[in-house]
Amino acid sequence: MKKIIFVILCLLVVGCGKSSEKDAYQDLADRIGGLTSYEAKGELLIYRGEDSYSYDVEVAYQKEDNYRVSLTNKINNHEQIILRNQEGIYVLTPSLNKSFKFQSDWPYNNSQIYLLGRIMDDLKNDDKRTLAKEKDGYVFTSTVNYSNNEDLKTQKVYVDNKLAITKVEVLNDENTVEMSMTFTSIDEKKNFDEDYFTLEKNMEGKETETTMSELDSIVYPMYIPNNTYLTSQDKVKLDEGERIILTFEGENPFMLVQETATVSSDLETDMVYGDPYLISDTIGAVTDYSVSWISNGIEYSLVSENLSTEEMLNVAKSVGVNAISK
Repeated sequence: MKKIIFVILCLLVVGCGKSSEKDAYQDLADRIGGLTSYEAKGELLIYRGEDSYSYDVEVAYQKEDNYRVSLTNKINNHEQIILRNQEGIYVLTPSLNKSFKFQSDWPYNNSQIYLLGRIMDDLKNDDKRTLAKEKDGYVFTSTVNYSNNEDLKTQKVYVDNKLAITKVEVLNDENTVEMSMTFTSIDEKKNFDEDYFTLEKNMEGKETETTMSELDSIVYPMYIPNNTYLTSQDKVKLDEGERIILTFEGENPFMLVQETATVSSDLETDMVYGDPYLISDTIGAVTDYSVSWISNGIEYSLVSENLSTEEMLNVAKSVGVNAISK
């Protein structure tokens, strides 16, 4: 009789374990889906071969469509902000008193490693997602949708036993981690001031950078598409600073322009027809025919009618990464 009771108890315990694993996703989805606001903080790491880039990240969300993502490069303390409010989508560079307004569906057109709702959307959209129980919680694995980087295939979402997301890893098709986001805190009941998501509020009170009057050197991309070669380089003096134009010709021609970044005396907003995109150490703007970004006091613009978006990004990511300059 005792043996029978023991067996029944074991079956009940095992059954409860399986049930809790099965229900873990739904419980997590219900809680995240029900949030009307949250604030999350953590560290983002981006890996590029042997190099890595580290950001302090602060995320704010308020239902329906208000988002604020602050990314601060931990090496040079350069902050940029992705902002979505009722007026549009912006990338802000407060230290230069500049902003870029995008015609974009961000953040809904791609996976986003630091936004809770988009992380859950990827889990929801993959009916073959997997769930593994670990000592300290669970690990969900699903496909991802990074349309400008087809190398990124899957994500691993780590949650603790209280079903709080603690870490997200994005992996390539070789199961190598290319990005990781570690959440240090998530406030699911955060209240924000009425002007928190306005452009003006996010640009005020920021110290401006000391910018260069001239370029110290020409920076060349370390990656160049096959059968493509540098044919000319021209330096142009500007009213403030200077510009260098590199022209590449061959089977995959493109032009790379670099010029000294300047601080705008008045708040300056440029229109961009594309999407915000994290390019190694900065947030850039990506369109079908161009990639533009600001890094270490230099504004870059890469233009091509021949290269695919992914190929343009490969070139852009190679600029300034152990680059040869002269």
